[in-house]
Amino acid sequence: MWLVFGALTQIPYALSRRFPIRRERIGRTIAAHLAGALVMSLCWTSAGVLLAFPLVRRPAQVPFLRYYLSSLLTNLSLCVFLYFAVLGCIYAFSYYREVREREAQQARLAAQLAEARLGALRMQLNPHFLFNSLNAITVLVRDQNTRDASRMLELLSGVLRQVLQSHKRQEVTLDEELLFIEKYLAIEQVRFSDRLEISWSIDPALRETLVPEFILQPLVENAVRHGAGKRSEKGLIEIAAAAANGDLVLSVRDNGPGYVAASEGGVGLANTRARLETLFGEAAELNVSNANGCGTVATVRFPLRRRVDA
Repeated sequence: MWLVFGALTQIPYALSRRFPIRRERIGRTIAAHLAGALVMSLCWTSAGVLLAFPLVRRPAQVPFLRYYLSSLLTNLSLCVFLYFAVLGCIYAFSYYREVREREAQQARLAAQLAEARLGALRMQLNPHFLFNSLNAITVLVRDQNTRDASRMLELLSGVLRQVLQSHKRQEVTLDEELLFIEKYLAIEQVRFSDRLEISWSIDPALRETLVPEFILQPLVENAVRHGAGKRSEKGLIEIAAAAANGDLVLSVRDNGPGYVAASEGGVGLANTRARLETLFGEAAELNVSNANGCGTVATVRFPLRRRVDA
């Protein structure tokens, strides 16, 4: 009998698919399930009577129809209860599945929105860097310094080639990011001649960690423009990478006049903060402050992660 009941559960399942719970259709849904419960009761009782009638001891004068109706009335309440119990489980599972699907869809939409936002931020960053570099080349050409101008054009073409080839990536290894920064600073060193010194303090074990692409460029650019580049004597830029409490800490320090929050940063720092917030939420931070002694130090901190080889 319970095998028969299991087969009959296809009735509430089919009706639940045909009549999902909707406020505007609640009356029709209830009517459909009441009819389904009655049909299920008739089918289950009929199967039970057909199987049990020859085996049940009963008075000889009790006809089949009377026995059938008596069994139907006896089993009706139980069958209706079981029908709606099964139906409740079906609807509960369907609701759970719909909730999970909505959550997955919202997660996909959030990821797409974040991707679009990061793309827009980088589209602002790349022209910002390009225009500054072209302006420096223009100054060299105007001063008839063709050797340095040619050198800068060669370096700039290499930098732009890397930018264009990696436009779909959000993260690169620290080693790749530092290679890009080396090219960028080589451009600046041509512009400043021997007045710009670069110091590196990079833990070799961290070179394969993942970082947001171009995360250091606006920090280094600010260190050059607002820090070391403003000195009449030799300017110094120190770039460091270290691990601390499960985070990767990147810092850019200069020996310039110091940090003035109201006048420095601009698009570069704003985009950097926005990218970090989008990628890591509250797990990342960007701090810019006056360094001990002189100059400015910009520090980026976010969760340390390494590339997983396929």
